Formats: sequence, structure tokens, C-alpha cells
Amino acid sequence: MRKAFTLLLLLFAAALVAGGVYLIQRGPQGQQGAGFRGAGPVSVEVATVGYDQFADEIEAIGTAIADESVTITARVSESVEEVHFDDGDRVDAGDVLVSLTDDEEVAQFTEAEARLKEAEQQLARIQDLVKRGNASKAARDEAVREVSAFRSQVEAARARVDDRRITAPFGGVLGLRRVSPGTLVSPGDEITTLDDVQPLKVDFAVPERFIADLAVGQAVSARVAAFPGRTFDGTMRTISSRVDPVSRAVTARAILPNPDSLLRPGMLMSVILRSNQRRSLAVSEDALVPVDDNQYVYVVRADNTVERRRVDVGARRPGVAEIRDGLDAGEKVVTAGTLRMRPGLEIRILREDGAPAGADDQAATATAGM
Repeated sequence: MRKAFTLLLLLFAAALVAGGVYLIQRGPQGQQGAGFRGAGPVSVEVATVGYDQFADEIEAIGTAIADESVTITARVSESVEEVHFDDGDRVDAGDVLVSLTDDEEVAQFTEAEARLKEAEQQLARIQDLVKRGNASKAARDEAVREVSAFRSQVEAARARVDDRRITAPFGGVLGLRRVSPGTLVSPGDEITTLDDVQPLKVDFAVPERFIADLAVGQAVSARVAAFPGRTFDGTMRTISSRVDPVSRAVTARAILPNPDSLLRPGMLMSVILRSNQRRSLAVSEDALVPVDDNQYVYVVRADNTVERRRVDVGARRPGVAEIRDGLDAGEKVVTAGTLRMRPGLEIRILREDGAPAGADDQAATATAGM
């Protein structure tokens, strides 16, 4: 009796399951259909497949470097007489930064100039006498040698005076001032630093497998943590002729305009190189439905039903994906409501957008990373 009762319960449960499946398949209106079709059209949002500009991107980490950079030092041992700059000043090439004590050197220069002037006058008199036949050519040659010697002394004295006047070798921004009036400086002592940051250079390492994608003049963009959300655009200036045998990377250098002097030498920069720029089909990333390792979209048919179609996705950027195969321009794909989609399901379009948003002059992030 117990076995018969158990068998009866199992048969009753099987009947309930079969009845439930039958009712689901018929739908609430008693019509045969697939999935939830009998409940009426599903409301969705769709977008039209269009074209957008894409490019492969290579990401690297680089360091900002001044276009020109130097540490200003003294060439002689002398006391500082006057400082003509302050921290962070912008200067032009030739501007005097520091004057050192030069009383003795100026006196020597003045004396040398006086001797030169006297020697030149003596040479003029001897040349006049030679023309009249009252002096020998040997005397004239000796006077010429004296003028040359005194001229050299003047140049040497002028150089000693110039050594006491420290100037900017090029235009740029000064660093911190390290001296004050009265400071005794010696050759090699740091007075300040000078950096030309307009434009700025950035050096970065690129793995050797990407060498074929590098080219002088290539578009480069960089970002720094100090200015989140801001991009600094530039171009590739040069590529090293050697590959590091340890890191297996080649060093490249880009040039970045820096008109506002926001970027500073030593900054850590995230660099992006763009190559293989192309115009391709694109869809909103919201339309993609990942299944295992594949990507699918739901394409809207003429009768307002959907078809699930596998697509080949290329490059991406936030909100937009490149479609290399599987779609045609002008087709419509579901962008909102994809989780409720089933092949053949009837839909009702609540909103229809045009081609996926994204400026043509922006480039997509390459699927192959560093």
C-alpha cells in the first residue's frame, strides 16, 4: 500500500508540471507562442548602426622633460654683488641673473682698452711714416703685432668681466634661488635652475612588438594625475635607434605644446599613441550581449520582431564599440531591454537614437593592451 501511495503522488506531481508548461506555452490569451510573446510586445529602445572614427591605441608610461634644462652655476670664485631674479621668474635669453664682484676685472679691462687705443694710434703714425719713406716696414710690422697683442688682452679682460655677470643661456622659467648678495660662490655651486617648458618633451618606453606601429609625426596624447580628465595632445618627435636588451622596449620621445606651463619636468604621464586610423561601423556598447566568448546584438526586423546575431567586435571606447562584421549600416539594434530579448520576440520601440554618439576626431581604445 505504501509503494502504491508513493507512486500515486509521483504521478500527480508529474501532471502538475506538465499542466504548468502547457499553460505557459499557450500564454494568458490561449494563443500558441514562444517565450513571453503572448503577453504583448516588449518595450525597448533602439539605435541605428552608423559609422564612426576609430584607431588602435598603444598605452605607455612616460616622464616629462623640459625642452631645454640647465643648472645655473658660477664660472669663477667670487662674492655675489647683486641678484636680479626671484623664484619662478620667466626670463629671456641673455637676461642677467646674478652680478658678481668685478671691480678689479673692470679696472683691468679699462686699462687694456687704453693700451689698445694707444697702440692703434702708434700704428697709424708709423703707417703714415712708411708712406713718406721715413719708417721701415719692420717698424710697421712690430706696431701691428703690438695692436694684435693688446686686442687679445682686451678680449681676455672682457671675458673675465663677463664671467662675473651670469646670464640666462635661453628663455625659460627659473627654479628656486640658492644665493643672496654677499654669498661666496665657486665654480659648480648651484645658483638656480632654468627650464624651457614651452614645449615639453615626454620620454616613454614601448615594447618592441609595437615598433612597427611607431612613426615620427604620429599623434600622441598624454594625461597626468594633477589634471584629471584633461588631455594634452602632441606628436612623436623621435624613436630611439636601439632596443633595450633587458626590458625589450624602445624609448620614444614626443613633444607636447605647453602654452600655459601647466606641465612640469619630472611629471609621470600616461601616454597614448594612435595608429591605423579608420572609419568603421559602430554601435552603442549597451547593444552588446556577451555569451561565453562571443558578442551578440538583437537586430530589429521589418515586422518589429528581433533577431539575435553574432558580431565581431573590434576597438572600443566608453559607450561605443567598433563592429568589424555582422551588421550593416542603417540596421537597428536594441540598446535598452536586451535582458528580456529572445529570438523572434515582438517589440515596441519607445525611443530610437541615431548612430552611436562619439566625435569622429576621437579614437577608440585598442583591444590589444600593453
